[in-house]
Amino acid sequence: MADDPASLIHPASALAARWASYLQHDRRRSAHTVRAYAATAHRLIDFLGRYRGELIDAGALTQVASPELRAFLADRRAGGLGASSAARELSGVRSFLRYAAEQQGSPPQLPRTRAPKRPRTLPRPAAPDDAVNLAENAAEAASAPWIGARDLAILLLLYGAGLRVAEALSLGANVLPIGATLRVTGKRSKTRLVPIVPAVREAIDDYVRQCPYPLRGEVPLFVGARGGPLNPDLVRRAVAAARKRLGLPDTLTPHALRHSFATHLLARGADLRALQELLGHASLSSTQIYTAVDAARLLDVYRHAHPRA
Repeated sequence: MADDPASLIHPASALAARWASYLQHDRRRSAHTVRAYAATAHRLIDFLGRYRGELIDAGALTQVASPELRAFLADRRAGGLGASSAARELSGVRSFLRYAAEQQGSPPQLPRTRAPKRPRTLPRPAAPDDAVNLAENAAEAASAPWIGARDLAILLLLYGAGLRVAEALSLGANVLPIGATLRVTGKRSKTRLVPIVPAVREAIDDYVRQCPYPLRGEVPLFVGARGGPLNPDLVRRAVAAARKRLGLPDTLTPHALRHSFATHLLARGADLRALQELLGHASLSSTQIYTAVDAARLLDVYRHAHPRA
């Protein structure tokens, strides 16, 4: 009896590994994106092996047809993949197939398949007091005063300047001393200037004074308990614990602090284009979702306050 092709190592797996290296070193994608896209490539190769009943090499990837791609997505959806995740999976597959064609010297002829329609979800902003209380509670529960000062500085930076967690943790000590603005490197290595309000600057200065490790040059600004780079999971755990202690909703995550920054600025009259620059969004459509958030907040106020609502 012949071996099941799905149980063997497909020759195309080596191409998937090279693609992951290309994304990391040439395209400078984040480690999270590289892991997710590489996993998608290997899933596609394994699926094609089962679907065709043969070993899949690099050449076979240039001949993927639309029915095969639809079958792959249907298989993933049957496994519980949501619409948003399926759309990201399709984006990864298209990128991988384009790379495979280029490596074979073939013009990319990607199979036509529509991405699943994604539900348009709205970020849930935190109240200003809840955002600050969350940061202070996380700081108070830290295992050492300097770690508490660090956590407070990070969380106030997310809420006060709209940074992503990865952006805050990628800051180097060479940004010190903190001034009125901070240059941040975001997705795809794009840089932007964000204003730093006095409360955030004071929190960072306090952390720097208490930190037992030298913060100079290219070392990370925010370090772990042993002085090395800080794991973002530790920030998320600190927020989850503080959220539970304060009885706040599960939606109040570190990333929700960034959403809150955007929503509160818009509510105070911030220009949508300026907000796009502050958040580092590549397109205005990514920022326009916050207009819906603000409209939802106004409608909620109306329903609770108007006698005829």
